[in-house]
Amino acid sequence: MQTLTDRLRDPHTEQRENITYPVRPASMSYDNAAHLAARIKPKQQKVELEVAMDTMSPNYCRSKGEQIALNVDGTSSEDPSVYSMKMMDKQTFSSIQATTNTSRFAAAVFHKGELHLTPLQGVLQMRPSFSYLDKADTKHREREAANEAGDSSQDEAEEDVKQITVRFSRPESEQARQRRIQSYEFLQKKQAEEPWVHLHYHGIKDGRSEHERQYLYCQAMDATENTELVKTPCEYLAMLMPPLAEEKVIKPMGPSNVLSMAQLRTLPLGEQVRTLMKNVKVMPFANLMGLLASGTDSTAVLRCIQQVALLVQGNWVVKSDVLCPKNTCSSHSGVPAEVLCRGRDFVMWRFTLERTLMRKEVAAIIKLPPEDVKDFLEQMSVPRLNRGWEFLLPTDHDFIRKHPDVAQRQQMLWLGIQSKYDMTFQNLLKTLRVSPAHVSGDQRLKAARESARESHTLMQRELDARRPKGSTNTGSSGESSTPVQVKQEPMSDSEEPMDTNGSINGYPNSTSPLSDPHNGHGHAFTPELQEFVRSTFRKHYVLCLSEVKRLFNLHLASLPTGHSVYGHVTDRMLQDTILQSQCKQILVPFPPQSNAAADEQKVFGLWESGETFDKVISGSCSLIYCDFEEGCTVLDFC
Repeated sequence: MQTLTDRLRDPHTEQRENITYPVRPASMSYDNAAHLAARIKPKQQKVELEVAMDTMSPNYCRSKGEQIALNVDGTSSEDPSVYSMKMMDKQTFSSIQATTNTSRFAAAVFHKGELHLTPLQGVLQMRPSFSYLDKADTKHREREAANEAGDSSQDEAEEDVKQITVRFSRPESEQARQRRIQSYEFLQKKQAEEPWVHLHYHGIKDGRSEHERQYLYCQAMDATENTELVKTPCEYLAMLMPPLAEEKVIKPMGPSNVLSMAQLRTLPLGEQVRTLMKNVKVMPFANLMGLLASGTDSTAVLRCIQQVALLVQGNWVVKSDVLCPKNTCSSHSGVPAEVLCRGRDFVMWRFTLERTLMRKEVAAIIKLPPEDVKDFLEQMSVPRLNRGWEFLLPTDHDFIRKHPDVAQRQQMLWLGIQSKYDMTFQNLLKTLRVSPAHVSGDQRLKAARESARESHTLMQRELDARRPKGSTNTGSSGESSTPVQVKQEPMSDSEEPMDTNGSINGYPNSTSPLSDPHNGHGHAFTPELQEFVRSTFRKHYVLCLSEVKRLFNLHLASLPTGHSVYGHVTDRMLQDTILQSQCKQILVPFPPQSNAAADEQKVFGLWESGETFDKVISGSCSLIYCDFEEGCTVLDFC
């Protein structure tokens, strides 16, 4: 170990920079290379050096050097050339700042047991500059533009008249001025405005270089003048290891619709529940507990959520006054928050009564702009085709079963809200209750049964009145050897349903005209046809008339040629045979806009098969209804 004496030069005497060549190994320095020119921009601390290249080296490609010189200088002798030897015989190095904070860097010289330190004002790295390639591209574009201009102007006697547009610049604002000053183009322009200061390069062994190196030694040898190095051990240690300053970390501003769970956990429980419900708007209680920290008391969460949300179909929906505070208005229409809260509460109350709502119906009642009504519905429901807006989540029966006291308290709260809306929208709600937009399946089944019971007697009378006027049987077995097809008889729109056959539930009694073959509508049923109908309905149980006719035609096509045991079969004969085979016609209330044909609207079902499970089959066919909201027929088997 050796004790050294430190000497520090005055940093204000002269400016010193350290220049390095990072792309060149230390063993291949440019000390012996010929330096053709040197220039500097003092304010920017930018240095450029032009170094001669060894064109006689075996590593130098002469043809490539000549091509580069030709691309840069061109063939014209009028413009000043960059490469006077018609080949690339020099290389330019340009500097960049390695660091902006040079207070920790110094040049040190060890001399006679003393260490002399010289502070540095800049640390520069010299790298090859390829600006000659930009010049070559500029020359190429100029030559192309000159050739195009020469070709286009050969046949023109005079110049074309060009339209000139005059524009007046607007006054520049302070904000626009700051943006312009910070732009890349402005900085490039400011750097180009500083002129180059040309220098004379002195080699490392030059006398002027030796003279300049003497300035690296401290001239004032009196230690009292070097106050920078006269420090106590504590002060020196503090300089080496300064105390860490507490930096103020600025939290990044995230989007307004993004919630940080890490920041959420730092809030009180009530604020956590409020923030979650305000962002999610509709949430089951189980999902809310999953978002909170593990070990959170569910009773405390229930107490908090009842302050910011209401229970709708077992799920929690954020209150309207949480989303629309006082003294605010709608972002769509400017409606005050009080009116928005009343309209949104009405939508929530309606969802407590039914799963789906129609937007036009709601808008007609609450009298708010369509944008606000759509916003309410989008928060707690999703649109369904031909069914309106359906509540977003399924009914949470588990929560209602586990927390009956909370569900009952919320029900009492909704009853109070209902009484308020009974007074506010009294007339419209009466109309709504008289003709509801959506009817449940049980209500539709009850209405269909009542309608069928009321019209059964009338249809029976009409059928009895028409049968004596019908034609006699037009076909019997064995009359024709041609392939038999079911005759397509067009039915009028006013014709009665096919289950009115002279008896209750579709079975003809002993006095029914249907059993008389000489009656106008009577037919002599063939055993083969009855067997086909029975076997078909035992396989399918419920079929429409068009499907029975299709299956019958397929059965006839599979018979041998000339087999005519069925005779001449008409639509009426086929229907009567179905009713004679322990089947009943089922009234299906098709909607007026239905596109189903007449044969498709006649639906028959097997009622008794003579087996022990007849009661099960009868109960399975007890509910067939038409879903008007979806626009299609649905067979719902219990």
